[in-house]
Amino acid sequence: MTRIIGRPDPSGEQGVLIIRILSGALKGNDAIILGHEPFIIGTDFSTTLRLPDPSVSRRHIELINRGGYVRATDLGSTNGSYFEGNRFERLDLGPGSVFRLGETELQVVAPEKNDPIPPSEETSFGRLLGKSRKMREVFAVLERAARTEATVLITGETGTGKEIVAEAIHEESERKTGPFVVVDCASIPSNLIESELFGHVKGAYTNAMTDRMGAFEAADKGTVFLDELGELPPSLQPRLLRVLETRRIKRVGANQFRPIDVRVIAATNRALEDEVRAKRFRSDLYFRLAVIRVNLPPLRERREDIPLLAKAFLRRHAERSDRSLELTPKTIATLTSYDWPGNVRELRNAIDQAASMSGDGLSLTLGPETKRKVTGGKSAGGNDVAGDDIFELPYKEARKQALEAFELAYANHVVDLAGGNITKAAEHAQVHRNVLHRILARAKEEGDAQ
Repeated sequence: MTRIIGRPDPSGEQGVLIIRILSGALKGNDAIILGHEPFIIGTDFSTTLRLPDPSVSRRHIELINRGGYVRATDLGSTNGSYFEGNRFERLDLGPGSVFRLGETELQVVAPEKNDPIPPSEETSFGRLLGKSRKMREVFAVLERAARTEATVLITGETGTGKEIVAEAIHEESERKTGPFVVVDCASIPSNLIESELFGHVKGAYTNAMTDRMGAFEAADKGTVFLDELGELPPSLQPRLLRVLETRRIKRVGANQFRPIDVRVIAATNRALEDEVRAKRFRSDLYFRLAVIRVNLPPLRERREDIPLLAKAFLRRHAERSDRSLELTPKTIATLTSYDWPGNVRELRNAIDQAASMSGDGLSLTLGPETKRKVTGGKSAGGNDVAGDDIFELPYKEARKQALEAFELAYANHVVDLAGGNITKAAEHAQVHRNVLHRILARAKEEGDAQ
């Protein structure tokens, strides 16, 4: 029979277990073990958890969450793995168990069942507004996050305000006098994103006529916000992990590393846990980024905040136009009964549009008319491409939608030319076939969601 050291946690089968580092250079840090996914600890950069301990082997031990306990298997390490002073090759460890690798002690911990942080008493955080319990719970986490230097991962649907959250954390932190630098990973071509993040030196590649500072250097003493992190190419994920671990960057084409003093906040509308399980996103990078995780609820799950937000948007419009409008009870009922698939961004756009076009009263039209899509002419492949409506959008959103429309039109065109053969289409486009797969998969996901 299997002997489990410590008390097994049956709830672990549906959730996660945590490895807490009790001693050594990373003391106090936690790492999450996903169910049934191999979790390798060692000193090599390829491991899931890299320990800066010279007495730990390159690939020292494998841990697997077996649903309530961890199966630990030594991978032939030089100095061995120990539990209560005894060396082991394989052992099943329940929550509370402490084991040692080299000079580092680690503990298996079950996550807390209840949220220990009570909802905030505030109804705002920076430019974020909300009196609902869900938003006050978010504010409570943000208030604590702002007082730390920990990396933060912000998740949520498109339009929920992830960039506003990142900026608010920065403005409420001790780094508020430093720069706040935004990198939109989804809008930068994959061959340029390394330069955007880390900079380059003159002559690093064609058209690199001068030295260029990247976002991490530009954000020194401040915060760098990596928006749409789920779009980061797999080839760059190890490089970003090294920067997070060493706090040093090297420009493209350079030989020397430069130290940086930067806090990292990242955001994504993708389910990164699923991306980790599918091996499209590195688990060790995910653990480094999700030290503090904030999930923004969609607007349909906090309808009591809709009148508060709508009134705030009307006030801002009045400040710009010197024209005041009021929300009637009927308008409020209309607003709160709509599901807002575009979330707060769609609500803001709908209010701005209605306030600009209305006479004495506020006239709203909700539904497909409020969904800001890229429409207009047709490409050869039959895909919508940018038309006049795109100029009504904020620059960042317009650029993102125009780029997505172009990518889909181009991808469909080259695939059609290649008779549906993705490999041949990628050769024609001079890109890796995964680029075309990503573009087409994204379009399919968006189509299925509508």
